[in-house]
Amino acid sequence: MSCGEPHETDCSEVLDHLYEFLDHEMPDTDCTKFEQHFEECSPCLEKYGLEQAVKKLVKRCCGHDDVPTDLRSKVMGRIDLIRSGQSVPDSDVTATADGT
Repeated sequence: MSCGEPHETDCSEVLDHLYEFLDHEMPDTDCTKFEQHFEECSPCLEKYGLEQAVKKLVKRCCGHDDVPTDLRSKVMGRIDLIRSGQSVPDSDVTATADGT
């Protein structure tokens, strides 16, 4: 996704780190770069708005359930694998809670 215009911060970088921005998990200097990008790039601003709305909806509908510690660890481990560029084996993705 890109508006076709050159930006100081590339659209792919913004979209790759969108949830870090949404979750306030990045340095202020990076947040400032992203905010500037959103002012210049309407497709990225639209994607930001959509992801922000989805995040609010999930929080409203699912934010009251306690997440089992082992599930949280598994999900975070998979996220780390994906961020590092490694693939997640299909068996890991399709396995159920009882291990089948």
